[in-house]
Amino acid sequence: MKQNDPTPSIADANRALLDTLPFADTADFEDAERGFLGTLDDPVIRVDDGKPVWDASTYDFVEGDAPATVNPSLWRQSRLVARHGLFEVVEGIYQVRGLDLSVMTFIESDNGVILVDPLISRETAAAALALYRKHRGDRPVVAVIFSHSHIDHFGGVLGVVESADLEARRVQIVAPHGFLEHAIAENVYAGTAMARRAGYMYGAALDRGPAGQVGAGLGQTTSTGNTGILVPTLDVRETGERHTFDGVEIEFQLAPGTEAPSEMHFHIPRYRALCMAENATHNLHNLLTLRGAVVRDPHVWSKYLTEAIERYADASDVLFASHHWPTWGTERIRHFLGVQRDLYGYLHDQTLRYINQGFTGAEIAEVFELPPALVAEWSTHGYYGSVSHNVKAIYQRYMGWFDGNPARLWPHPPQALAERYVAAIGGVDRVVELAQEAYDAGDFRWAATLLDHAVFAEPGNDAAKALYADTLEQLAYGSENGTWRNFFLSGATELREGNFGTPTTANAPAILLQLSPEQLFDAVAIRVNGPKAWDLDLAFDITLTDLGRSFHLTLRNGVLIYVEREPSGDAPLHLTLSKPRLLTLVGGDTESDGLTVDGDLGVLRSLVGVLDQDDPDFDIVVP
Repeated sequence: MKQNDPTPSIADANRALLDTLPFADTADFEDAERGFLGTLDDPVIRVDDGKPVWDASTYDFVEGDAPATVNPSLWRQSRLVARHGLFEVVEGIYQVRGLDLSVMTFIESDNGVILVDPLISRETAAAALALYRKHRGDRPVVAVIFSHSHIDHFGGVLGVVESADLEARRVQIVAPHGFLEHAIAENVYAGTAMARRAGYMYGAALDRGPAGQVGAGLGQTTSTGNTGILVPTLDVRETGERHTFDGVEIEFQLAPGTEAPSEMHFHIPRYRALCMAENATHNLHNLLTLRGAVVRDPHVWSKYLTEAIERYADASDVLFASHHWPTWGTERIRHFLGVQRDLYGYLHDQTLRYINQGFTGAEIAEVFELPPALVAEWSTHGYYGSVSHNVKAIYQRYMGWFDGNPARLWPHPPQALAERYVAAIGGVDRVVELAQEAYDAGDFRWAATLLDHAVFAEPGNDAAKALYADTLEQLAYGSENGTWRNFFLSGATELREGNFGTPTTANAPAILLQLSPEQLFDAVAIRVNGPKAWDLDLAFDITLTDLGRSFHLTLRNGVLIYVEREPSGDAPLHLTLSKPRLLTLVGGDTESDGLTVDGDLGVLRSLVGVLDQDDPDFDIVVP
């Protein structure tokens, strides 16, 4: 792929950061290296057919001083995060880092090991467990803790838990209350769209290199293996709950509505260790992730960090999380948690102050400044979240998408708006000419805005697409935020080479199998093509033999409704089948065995006929 050098304006801006940020502070590098025991003999992790799902060696180039094509602050973070292998946190607690987006932790118990957050993919989780056992012995897994409901903290569980152990109740699966509901909702209901945008956010399909993908701040990127989920056997419902796993007592602190809607921290008295899940990491996190999600609450986030300080800091000698490296020493833990707490509290309170002075989200993002004491801390920098998009998220949380200006209440959609802007400016050629002037002047934000309109007005205009790609590339080179860089480079890649699709699948079969009947019916309901179904009036019963449950379903006015009740005999169709067979039925398979039909199968065919298939490869940077 064609790659350009940084323009002088970007190179100068990156160079200036070397004099303004505390690069002489090497404490993070010492902490990230501490306790290193070894790494994989082969840095490539593959699925059964040999296809790579993770290759740690692709980040070997992230060493030494930052090239001109990478913001030096982001380069520093990527050097820290790219370090991979097994590390001793304290004697009895170990972490595998750098083998997926997240970190997998091993807490040794009397006779086995407790696993925390088994990565995204079955293959990377299995490799991490094998690396641990190579250095610490073949300890059996006695429990798995899911700290929260995001896929990089549970997706690899089938690589570390044998079904026989689960069936024999030799392994407990521990999660915060609401985990399963939120984990499935996020990966199924809007999973296709989120996964497509996650391909931009994490840059998993991008080339690695100084002019390409260098990391995502929170971790390097996402693995692309097989994902799954297991139903928790222990549901943690209250802060202060204590549970013992093979001799190791753990106290849990619930923190719902923070980085995930279902999340928890926990303290391990035996090891004087505190796990903060994903609520205190070595960067500013997202309040609204760029892949899409529900807006998170920085106010309660800050309060739960205060609670963690008060409950656990003085009883802890080490703090670890599900990303990045640990922090050692009680005073350093207090300081680190205090800084993180103040970061989210300041973002929340000051954004609301601006809101109540009449500022819009975009206006707040341009004027918002963090206190100098927070800026001086590396852990507050926006490698993953950013001040800019976080304050806009807070605005959205409280005020919604509309900023109150009536001219912005009912604008044209992007393509129609672009056509009108381009016509008003004097045609696409004139727009590209103005964009080139902005590019040459280093005003890449304005150039991108102009070229966005040009490409949406004339998608086939090669000159506009080429300059647009060059512009996004320059914005990437200057970004401190890893996910911004990946978004810019992903857009440039698709403009130059075409749609690269979705590297990962959110609604994997192993996750769909864990859907409750209600969640499965909800997932079907959001696939109903409303206009096609306007004139349909359908009713049928379903009995799920493996669950012993029955439901009555209707489709009227384009809305699928379900009620749990025994079959009445009044419905024109009664289906009897298992839940796994129902999954294949929803996929359109009405012929295979395992389905008993009593009545008019045409009712089912009519329903299947109005179900849309999701598009995992929809366009983003072009209409």
